[in-house]
Amino acid sequence: MADKLARSKQYEYRANSNLVLQADRSGTPREEATGEPESLWGRMKGRMGDRAVVQSNSREFQERLQARKRTAKIDKNSDDNNNSAKKRQKAEKESVLQASLNEAGRYRPKTRETRRTYETILTFVGRALGDEPPEVLRESAEEIISILRSDMQAPQKKRSIEELVGLLAETQFTDLTNQARVLTDFTLDDTSSKESRDDEVMDETHGVPLVFEDSDAENEEPFEIREESDDEEGVETSLEEMRTLGAGDEGEDDMDDPLNIDPKEIKAFWLKSQVVKNVDPDPVNSQRLAEQILTILEIDDERECENKLVQLLDFEKFDFIRLLMRNRLKIVWCTKLVHAEDDAQRNAIEDQMQSDSRLVSILDQLRRTSDKAKDMERALKREARMIKSRDKDASDEMSGPTKFIDFESLAFNQGGHFMANKVTSLPKGAFKKTGKGYEEVHIPALKAPPMEANEELVKIESLPRWAHAGFAGMATLNRVQSRLYPAAFGGHENILLCAPTGAGKTNVAMMCIMREIGLNRNPETGEIDLDNFKIVYIAPMKALVQECVGNFGKRLAPYHITVRELTGDMNLTKQQLKETQVIVTTPEKWDVITRKSGDRTFTQLVRLIIFDEIHLLHDDRGPVLESIIARTTRQIENTQEMIRMVGLSATLPNYEDVAMVLRVKKENLFPFDNSFRPCPLEQQYIGVSEKKATKRLQIMNEICYAKIMEQAGKNQVLVFVHSRKDTVKTAKALRDMAMANDTLTKFIREGTASREILQTEADEQIKNEDLKEILPYGFGVHHAGLVRSDRTLVEDLFADGHIQVLVSTATLAWGVNLPAHSVIIKGTQVYNPEKGKWTELSYLDVMQMLGRAGRPSFDTFGEGIVITTSSELQFYLSLLNQQLSIESQYISKLADNLNAEIVLGTVQNVEEGVNWLGYTYLYVRMIANPTLYGISYSEAEDDSLLIQRRRDLIHSAATLLDKANLIKYDRKSGNFHVTDLGVVASHYYVSYLSMQTYHEHLKPNISEIDLFRLFSLSNEFKNITIRSEERIEVETLLDRVPIPIKESVEEPTAKINVLLQAYISRLKLEGFALISDMVYVTQSAARLMRAIFEICLKRGWAQLANKVLDLCKMVDKRMWASMSPLRQFAKIPEDIIKKIERKDFPFERLYDLDPQKIGELINFPPMGKVIHKTIHEFPRLELTAHVQPVTRQLLRVALTVTPNFRFEEGVHSNAEGFWIMVEDVDGEKILHHEYFILKKKFSQEEHVVTFYVPLYEIPHPQYFIKVVSDRWIGSESVLPISFRQLVLPERFPPSTELLDLKAAPISQLEDPKLEALYDFKTFLPIQTQTFKTLYQSDANTFIAAPTGSGKTVCAEFAIFRVFKLNPTGKVVYIGPTAPIVNVRFRDWSKKFGQLGISVAKFSGDQIADLKILETFQIILSTPENWDLISRRWKIRPAVSNVSLFIADEIHLIDSEIGPTYEIIISRMRYLSSQKDENSPKIRLLGLSSSLANGRDVAEWMGCQPATCFNFHPNSRPVTLEIHLQGFDIPHFGHRLIAMSRPTMYAVAHHGQGKPTIIFVPHRKQARMTARDLINFYDPEDGNKNWLKIPKEVLQPHLENITNKTLKESLEYGIGMYTEAMNEQEKRTVERLFQAGAIQIMIVTHCQIWEITSEAHLVVIMGTQSWYGKEHRYADYPVSDLLQMVGKASRPQTDQLGKCVLYCFGPKKEFYKKFLYDPLPLESHLDQYLSDFVNAEIMTRVIQSPHDAVDYLTWTFLYRRISQNPNYYHLTGTSHRHISDYLSELVESTLSDLAQSKCIQVEDEEISSLNLGMIACYYNIKTATVDMFSQSLKDKTKAKGILEILSAASEFENLPLNQGEEKILRKLGNHMPMKIEKPDYTSIPTKVNVLLQCHFQRRGLTVDLQKDLDQILEISVKLLQAMVDVISSSSWLGPALAAMEISQMITQAQWSTDSPLKQIPHFDDDMVARCRAAGCQSVYDISEMEDEVRDQALQLDAKQMEQQGATANEAADVLASVDSGGTSHGETGSV
Repeated sequence: MADKLARSKQYEYRANSNLVLQADRSGTPREEATGEPESLWGRMKGRMGDRAVVQSNSREFQERLQARKRTAKIDKNSDDNNNSAKKRQKAEKESVLQASLNEAGRYRPKTRETRRTYETILTFVGRALGDEPPEVLRESAEEIISILRSDMQAPQKKRSIEELVGLLAETQFTDLTNQARVLTDFTLDDTSSKESRDDEVMDETHGVPLVFEDSDAENEEPFEIREESDDEEGVETSLEEMRTLGAGDEGEDDMDDPLNIDPKEIKAFWLKSQVVKNVDPDPVNSQRLAEQILTILEIDDERECENKLVQLLDFEKFDFIRLLMRNRLKIVWCTKLVHAEDDAQRNAIEDQMQSDSRLVSILDQLRRTSDKAKDMERALKREARMIKSRDKDASDEMSGPTKFIDFESLAFNQGGHFMANKVTSLPKGAFKKTGKGYEEVHIPALKAPPMEANEELVKIESLPRWAHAGFAGMATLNRVQSRLYPAAFGGHENILLCAPTGAGKTNVAMMCIMREIGLNRNPETGEIDLDNFKIVYIAPMKALVQECVGNFGKRLAPYHITVRELTGDMNLTKQQLKETQVIVTTPEKWDVITRKSGDRTFTQLVRLIIFDEIHLLHDDRGPVLESIIARTTRQIENTQEMIRMVGLSATLPNYEDVAMVLRVKKENLFPFDNSFRPCPLEQQYIGVSEKKATKRLQIMNEICYAKIMEQAGKNQVLVFVHSRKDTVKTAKALRDMAMANDTLTKFIREGTASREILQTEADEQIKNEDLKEILPYGFGVHHAGLVRSDRTLVEDLFADGHIQVLVSTATLAWGVNLPAHSVIIKGTQVYNPEKGKWTELSYLDVMQMLGRAGRPSFDTFGEGIVITTSSELQFYLSLLNQQLSIESQYISKLADNLNAEIVLGTVQNVEEGVNWLGYTYLYVRMIANPTLYGISYSEAEDDSLLIQRRRDLIHSAATLLDKANLIKYDRKSGNFHVTDLGVVASHYYVSYLSMQTYHEHLKPNISEIDLFRLFSLSNEFKNITIRSEERIEVETLLDRVPIPIKESVEEPTAKINVLLQAYISRLKLEGFALISDMVYVTQSAARLMRAIFEICLKRGWAQLANKVLDLCKMVDKRMWASMSPLRQFAKIPEDIIKKIERKDFPFERLYDLDPQKIGELINFPPMGKVIHKTIHEFPRLELTAHVQPVTRQLLRVALTVTPNFRFEEGVHSNAEGFWIMVEDVDGEKILHHEYFILKKKFSQEEHVVTFYVPLYEIPHPQYFIKVVSDRWIGSESVLPISFRQLVLPERFPPSTELLDLKAAPISQLEDPKLEALYDFKTFLPIQTQTFKTLYQSDANTFIAAPTGSGKTVCAEFAIFRVFKLNPTGKVVYIGPTAPIVNVRFRDWSKKFGQLGISVAKFSGDQIADLKILETFQIILSTPENWDLISRRWKIRPAVSNVSLFIADEIHLIDSEIGPTYEIIISRMRYLSSQKDENSPKIRLLGLSSSLANGRDVAEWMGCQPATCFNFHPNSRPVTLEIHLQGFDIPHFGHRLIAMSRPTMYAVAHHGQGKPTIIFVPHRKQARMTARDLINFYDPEDGNKNWLKIPKEVLQPHLENITNKTLKESLEYGIGMYTEAMNEQEKRTVERLFQAGAIQIMIVTHCQIWEITSEAHLVVIMGTQSWYGKEHRYADYPVSDLLQMVGKASRPQTDQLGKCVLYCFGPKKEFYKKFLYDPLPLESHLDQYLSDFVNAEIMTRVIQSPHDAVDYLTWTFLYRRISQNPNYYHLTGTSHRHISDYLSELVESTLSDLAQSKCIQVEDEEISSLNLGMIACYYNIKTATVDMFSQSLKDKTKAKGILEILSAASEFENLPLNQGEEKILRKLGNHMPMKIEKPDYTSIPTKVNVLLQCHFQRRGLTVDLQKDLDQILEISVKLLQAMVDVISSSSWLGPALAAMEISQMITQAQWSTDSPLKQIPHFDDDMVARCRAAGCQSVYDISEMEDEVRDQALQLDAKQMEQQGATANEAADVLASVDSGGTSHGETGSV
């Protein structure tokens, strides 16, 4: 078997391709080869894993190798590309263990003491050399140690060391010498040195692996540079290779390998025995270690596994670690097998191994000696299970994914440094030069192609004149811009521009911006509609963002366009976003915004997105760009709203692929090569082949000096390095070399002006010592560490030509436009904290630096020189010469991006995910180059669209997300369901692995120590490691931070932890890499901590949530919570704050001190005022709470929040956020939480926040309400709520059981006429159960049942009985609201009209209503109208003659109309009791939704237990399925938008083509939802085709529709039912819906009681509406919500109804309670008692206080105070408690009425006064009458009358709609009667403005017009009452003024307007024509000649008829006055 395996392996490609490099040349001569590969065991001197390279230097070998390189070709069609992912992974990965080995260099300390000393020397070297890669520091340290341990004399040692690190103090040298003596184990590996020398010979001879193809001299073609393949890398052996083999090929390893273990040898205690042998002989410790090792070996991530093994076992056990890693899978799985408890468990383990290709070989080795029969049996069983599984999968609904894909194996771990191209073709004229230790490639500057025949530059003056300002200072566009001008400025389609740096891409973007501005510009007025569009410019870096903001802001200022930055640390408020037209942002920030569905409020206005540097798709950040592009493209397709996408890119080879993903047409694709650069660039690429880091640095400096000398005295040179310290080091090194070579004079000559200027500036201006030293020599440095004045001076000196050589960091490339002829990039490695290592420069950095080469005004070409290592030479050659293909990095972030789309709602199942992937650049590249992405050519051919591959990718990503609990993945259906963790991960940009870690490790009681540790475990920091040179500094920090750290300094988590604490503590760090790591950690800290806080909130962990919120604020403020809160104010000096802290004076007590005492406290009186002011700017809130138990399990809390601080915009911005949290008595559980925003304009007002919290069966002694600031440390208010006197409500009686009765047929009515009224044959269950009681008895009855149960038919049973027994009887129906009455009136008029029964409804006019009551048989009324009629029941017999009184929707007693409703029911009950025995009693019938305390209502109405039917909410005729979903988005508008996609999903999947009603909060949302549904419409899909009839059948119904939006939506089968529609439109929509012609009806919340339609599905989008009185969104009344839910019921049609309710997340549990349980009902009469008592006093029902108490005993209030005393502020339920409460309530009510002069109380006798009579007669509030009496004076004018009228209490429920403040202010500014100190957010101001608009006949919005109608309805009776009040004082002037206002209201005109305006159709123009014709009054019109009248009026016949009728109806009154016998008469019109 082994021989067979060996023979098969010898023909493998890999084995054969490496025979040359892997052959052993020291043993067997080549000519004696056996033909078989021979083992190297025992022959290699070096250690395995050192990455040591053994190569022969023989000429023969070199020639063969060179020949092989020249002739090697790449076959792109080879199937070897299938393994490209594995090759990339091998080449790119570097494990933690390898990094540790590399860190050790050639010297490896063997003891802790020597290791500690070595780290000390490394730290010293790091500080001396600065920011250098680790290998430089280690080699330098080893060199220093070698010098110190050599035999040289001390002075010579010191000089040698100073050559390496610079000047040394004597003490430093002494310390180093002493430390070197400690290193007794210091040795350097000679073999390694020899190999290095061999490498040097090899490099110097052959150079870097760049090969030039032979070409003919006459016909020279561009040569190619090839990358070495994996097979040509030599015999380099690494631990990485062994790990790869160990992971996948363990079973096939050569058994002679000493690292290989036979699986059969691994027994139960094998690992322990190995630990005893290699690590620790102690049996206890060894057992513990063995268990830990086994746990670590089970980790899937090999890198993490190695890291943990190194941490556990230390470096000294490297060989043992290597053994473990080599056999990792064998150890894990063989140990599992031997520990299996039974055969079943063993079989399961074997099945797992069999399904994993990596483990099959291990299983085969174990089975070679096993029983063949058992093997066969197991194989058969497995096969049977597989067949069964396949059959099961085949029956699934979804064609499921076939395999799971390992994303790590496919991802390009090198990120943007990945090169897919093996060959680099260079342009003609390129050549190569070789030097000692380096080689260089020269590429000449490309010449610009000549202008084409028809090519012209576009002149700016040819642009439209309005656009000139955007291109100020320019005469023409350049060639690139001119070619794009027609498409960019004249077109509207997507564009992709690929052009070199400096080609003017910014102006192309500007043209696109100007195009969009032009589309929104009025060509006549020139005005730009700034609210109609937004433009987004996405730049890759913050520096570029700031540059673009400055550029665009200046150029667009003439158009009043606002340009703002939106980045991670520059957030914009919602108001700022609204005001901004051009948003310049980074990809990550825009991704965060667009992945939140709620932020669509402004993203939906985006019309243009510009992607700058779009070639960064190839970079690590590429997935972000892909997500944005895919999301935007899908948004365009879904919404059909055009968003133009413009891509700006550098030159790249596969631009067509990028164009494809941007949906750019071929004619809009503009590629330009480097020849179009304004200043041509000559390029030089120098690859240093020196392996030794220190020597490599020296060579780079020498090369840099040589290149500078080529330009010395001719041109300025800009040298870019990559750290601040390196700028000075490089500059000094260059100066020193110039001094040594005596070439300084070439840079600056003695006696020149430049020399004098530089010397003077250095002496007088420069502050930096290093700069001061080098500046006189013509050298300068520039970096962010210099003070601003030094940087500016250096920039000016360089710009003026005085500085010849400027060494700078990249800050000069990004921040300042300072070009030079030559640019040198010295070194290409920079530290990348995200990857935790030094990496190559990004494309963007290189291009930006080289972009500074060449001065277009002075140079004909520029020179760019890149000095790098030989291994990176090809990368930069490819990068800068259009050879580097742009590949997709999306695989690496696929899972996280899929989660974002799932949360957004755009992907809800696998198939939608497959479709989504089709919009990504990944899909484009997979199609173009499938093998690179792990797809074989056969797969690509079989599935050309890669549907299955995409399905596999989505399945794999969803599996990972499901495992991390971010989604719920239903594998059968393929559906995704988002979880709370998924939402948090998406919104806070947290990786799924981090969320998985948080989910596993977060516990409610973890300490701050564990919290910091958990943060350190975040996956975002997986690459951060601890380096030797920084270990000592980290140890120092560990001792300085306040929170203890458990981990040792070797743990990366300890480093992350300490860096975060150091940042908060503001500790200063020294190491560059350490500072970079801290910046990276702290950049992520805020969002990660916020994510953890959200998790804690959702889980209800109070203590932990408070800790994490504090930590969030500490990170933000960079201070600890124990410090003084004053540190958050920058204006207070730190020494003053320290004084306060040292005083240990409580911060809260500072509020009580005046400025003088504060000054004395700190011993610095001048600061007293400042601190006093600052203290009172610190957010502080005062809390009060009113609590009421609703049920025994629910508590209602009304929290009043009063701001008690000075709100300053500069300190608090426009708003402050606070978290309201209710905690239990132990402070462990959050019972309720919500986010409260305090806005500046309401900062001085009280705010009431109402919420519900649960009560426990065993009540806690108290709860705590905490209001904590979201961003201010120490701002926290706590209010305890004590339950010591809490009296819980009585337990509710059980609901009436719905009996299982046979449905009663309608024939039981026993009257054919009645039976004909119904279109069904049997009654519903509730109708059947109540039929006998209602139809066969006269007892009072109460029926409470869910909406849709048929209660109206039950009421009809009782009506039938009335007219059956007494045909002249009367029935009164009370509907709580006018819409309910109107609906019932339409229904009953038609129904009872067939029986000859008259039906009418009250109008509100007392005289007309009394006539209706006497005349009609069925009277319908609202509670207010019936209250007005029934008050005088003693003198109105018709009221007493009512036979049946029906009170519908009694549960609305809990609403605003409730007190009136309660009074009239109590009055009718009392009236019935006053009848004598012989008179028929009034029968009361109550109808309601299901009530928890329905028995109390029934008893109050006089019902017996047998006639009380209080059914449970589940007792529905149709089973109701309710789906509740919460949205944790505080902003109301954003929350509604987030509900949009789920609504579409619900309609399609739950609606299933059946009638659907969608309830929305307001009219605007109705239009938006209709638009979304139209975009979602699909006529081919039955579930998305809302129109159920042909359009031609629909057209006749649309003729009378005037609303365009409604007409359009109806054509798609979508109806709208809003308050803005007229009655005809409403009836049309409802008729179409009921007929099934349209499927969807969208209804606004306020119309819920108007509609009669029912549906299969009801969707409730949000449960809040704007409550303007308190400037907040308030919850719908529960009664409204129950009415909506009840509409999901079609009893005669459906067996199942569905309701989907979307609500605010914290309210979800509350709605669960009241949707599934009966509703508790309470009275509010005690709050509105005065008006009703006043009315009863006036009618003499109440004549004494005792009568008042008796009156209350008939109310529902009296029933409830004994059942729920605490709700009504009672402390007990005894007779004494209740008696005292009623007496006190009556006494306070009578006292208030007496004070307002409405009543008089004398000797227990109560009588009504004039004001009380007025209030009762006009049915207005006593408070209003009192206000009239107090406010009206004898000199009050019309303006005062109007202001008093506007302040009436009757208007207090007038809605204040959101956003109407601006409209009212605009209207108020043009009113004749100016309002003093207007508050446009108050109701009186609104009433005043609207009345004046009415007088002016000004057009209003629909909402304001509706409000005006309500005002006008109330105003007339108020003015009549006002006249009566004024008449009581005999004031003529105010009375006339009030009458005049009344006339103005009636006629809708000012009193000063022409009387002609009272006639219909008269306007100002017509009035002017009539006056010109001599017509001044109404009577003059009839006296005019016909021709003159016709010419003046210009009306048609119908209008003339209306005018004539009005003129004839004008009253002509003759008033006569008899004064002393003389009569005077005057005629006038009224």
